[in-house]
Amino acid sequence: MASYNENVVDVLRELTEFVNDGKLGYEKAVQESENSQYQALYRELSIQRSNFAQELNRLISQYGGKAETDTTLKGKLYRQWMDVKAAIAGRDEDAILDSNIYGEEWALKAYNKALDDSSLPQEVRSVIERQRQASQEAYAKLNQLKGRGSYQQGNF
Repeated sequence: MASYNENVVDVLRELTEFVNDGKLGYEKAVQESENSQYQALYRELSIQRSNFAQELNRLISQYGGKAETDTTLKGKLYRQWMDVKAAIAGRDEDAILDSNIYGEEWALKAYNKALDDSSLPQEVRSVIERQRQASQEAYAKLNQLKGRGSYQQGNF
């Protein structure tokens, strides 16, 4: 049976992989977008995700784990699929926005999954909740840019 600290580390490492996916996705969006307003937002979100990963990795270390620098397998496969799709059909601003919206949906699911673990200490839960809120705000902003209206919090 896994110890308390091992469980906390496992939850944080899995979440950090999703955060790392977001960081890479936003970095790629900065490179692909031709809209300076969107590039600025993507750059801001990439930096935010880098800071989130650092914060989660500090917690991982605090609970005796090794920092997580990898991404999810799903994220790797998705990035490869988007590269193939872009090579065939090209990339436009809507496709880039759609890709980032999709990524935020997965991030929100990952945050909620982490928060479903009732054994997490309050200090860890607080960090995860704060980061989830920022992810929800990013999701709403991306949807607003896409013209989809405002985000309904109950969906995630």
